[in-house]
Amino acid sequence: MKPANIPFTGFTPETFLFFRNLKENNYKPWFDEHKQIYESEVLSRLKSLISTLSPAMHTIDSEFDFRTNRILSRIYRDIRFSHDKSPYKTCMWITFQRMVPEWQNFPAFFMEISDEGYAYGMGLYGSKKKILDDLRERIIFDPEHFKSITEIVFKNNFSLGGETYKRPVKNDLPEYFQPWFEYKNAYVIKIRPEGKELYSEKFADQLINDFTVMKPFYEFLMDVCD
Repeated sequence: MKPANIPFTGFTPETFLFFRNLKENNYKPWFDEHKQIYESEVLSRLKSLISTLSPAMHTIDSEFDFRTNRILSRIYRDIRFSHDKSPYKTCMWITFQRMVPEWQNFPAFFMEISDEGYAYGMGLYGSKKKILDDLRERIIFDPEHFKSITEIVFKNNFSLGGETYKRPVKNDLPEYFQPWFEYKNAYVIKIRPEGKELYSEKFADQLINDFTVMKPFYEFLMDVCD
C-alpha cells in the first residue's frame, strides 16, 4: 500500500500527551476509549508525514519499499514471547529501507516519536559482525573519502548512537575515526525533547534536509552491505 497524498501539517501537543497517558494506562479498555485520539493525532499524522517525505526519499533511493505498512510501525506489541505483557508500544516510528530479507544488514533512515520527544537518523543497527568489519576495512582503505562524507553529517549535529565495545577495535587512524571503531553499531542520530518545531509542516522539511545531507553516507553504507 503506497502512502496517500495527504499533506503533513505537523504533530500536536495531543500527539505526545497521548503517549504519556498511554504509558500510565497501558491496557485495552483505556486504549479503546482513546482510540479516536490515537487515530487522529498519531496514526493519521504519521501517515501524512510518510506521504510528504516519500518523494524526497525516492530521490535518495528509488528502491526503498514505499508501502505504508512497511514504513510505519504498529502500536500493538507482540507479547507472545515477551516478559512485558503491556499490549501497546509507547512509541512509534517510520523507516525507509529497501525490501531486503535481513533488514539489520542494510542501512535505513528512521524517525521515532514517543512520550519523551523524537529522534531520527540513519545507519546500521544490529548488523552482523562481518558487515561492521567490512565497514571498518573501507574506512582504513580510504579514510579521507570517509571523512569527507561524514563530516557534514556531524556538522548537522548528528552523533553516533548505540553501545560501545569494552575494548575498541585496534587501528592506527587519527582521532576523528576512532568512534567508528568503538561502537557496536554504525548509525547516526539526533535525539530531541518535544518542541514547537514538531507542530508545523516545517518539521517535514527539517527531516528532508537532514536526510538528503546523509545521502552520500547512505550510499557508502549500501556499497559496503552489497
